[in-house]
Amino acid sequence: MGHLLVVESWVGAMSGLLPRAIHEAGHEFTFLTRDLHHYLRATPGAAPHPLLSARNIVTTETNDAVELPAAVERLHEVFAFDGVLSACDYYLPATARIAARLGLPAPAPDAVEAACRKDLTRLRLAEAGVPGPRFALCADRARARGAAREIGYPVVVKPVDLCAGMLVRVVHDEVELARAQRAITDLTVNARGQRRAPVVLIEEYLTGPEVSVETVTQAGHTHVVGVTDKSLGAEPTFVETGHMFPAALDPDRTRAAADTAVRAVEALGLDHVVAHTEIRLTPDGPRTIEVNPRPAGNRITELVRHVTGVDLVVACVDVALGRRPDLTVRETGVRSAAIGLLLPDERDLSADGTGTLAGIDGADAVRGEPGVVELTLAEPGRAVRAATSNNEYLGHVLTASRGAGARESAERMLGRLRPRYGAVSAVTG
Repeated sequence: MGHLLVVESWVGAMSGLLPRAIHEAGHEFTFLTRDLHHYLRATPGAAPHPLLSARNIVTTETNDAVELPAAVERLHEVFAFDGVLSACDYYLPATARIAARLGLPAPAPDAVEAACRKDLTRLRLAEAGVPGPRFALCADRARARGAAREIGYPVVVKPVDLCAGMLVRVVHDEVELARAQRAITDLTVNARGQRRAPVVLIEEYLTGPEVSVETVTQAGHTHVVGVTDKSLGAEPTFVETGHMFPAALDPDRTRAAADTAVRAVEALGLDHVVAHTEIRLTPDGPRTIEVNPRPAGNRITELVRHVTGVDLVVACVDVALGRRPDLTVRETGVRSAAIGLLLPDERDLSADGTGTLAGIDGADAVRGEPGVVELTLAEPGRAVRAATSNNEYLGHVLTASRGAGARESAERMLGRLRPRYGAVSAVTG
């Protein structure tokens, strides 16, 4: 049995999937956080939060580059951790540094830092010849205007250090560019209170379907578990609306996407890592969007597990412990699995793009449909705003199929769910 140190987590799917994977594999974990209430607030009135299944919960300032390693060393003297990991992108570099300091299995800290910073990713991939969009890193508005003109509108504007598609958008002229750049530079800290880099990344706008490649790298070898389809909402943002595994691609495009992802992982120097690499399949071939040095979110890991029997979250735990994960594909009876992500319709919200969820009609009927594996919906009373990132979901429906039609089924079920908005008193009274 291993004892893992988990440094922070997301409040979404991974906050439940990771503790489950640790316990089902026969291990235990200590949870380290700067604010336990951050997680408890995310599930008001629900059953005990899965992170409370930790053997120990320790509070320390996880944003302090000096205090965090010192606190972990003190804990390590008592608990003798066998591995360290995080389920939150904002703490992946710190986790890698901690593991290196304790002599525990982990990817190289500089490789994780490069993967978590979009500008560093671009530079390293370009140096290695891994195809991606043309780009420019801009610290001021004059440089941004010049870069956008040189690359050619439309361009994509991104922060270099945020997650979940936050503040990523396509812009068509200098007015839109200035607005997008201002939104990025005005946000001085991220959701975890960490100071942000006040620079923007201007990228060539790429066309074509987007996929993700799920991989496990250990001892210098990258194993491709599979390729996942991605559905995106309307521009100017790039909000994810659904995924299907495996991707509905011909073998040549599947192979090209996988090969590009492997090259990207290797170019960043990542090892001992489960990765989720996003690829655009452009008319000129695959182009790397980003490399995430952790398992996929939005329950993509569950799609993979339903189809192949491979649990990428368990694989992440194994890799953190220095063990070889079981990546054997098994017959599950499922040929395709898909998730549809429920977003608020801006037309149903108030003029300022906000509202309060009163309920979601159609849930009971959808829950009883064949092929529906999961249906998770937000509770009435939740504050809602128009979706500009992957943080505004109202729930999801996950379907599994013995054929290739899981996406069609998920989208059909999603279309039967009707959020209603109103005052909180109307819901609770």
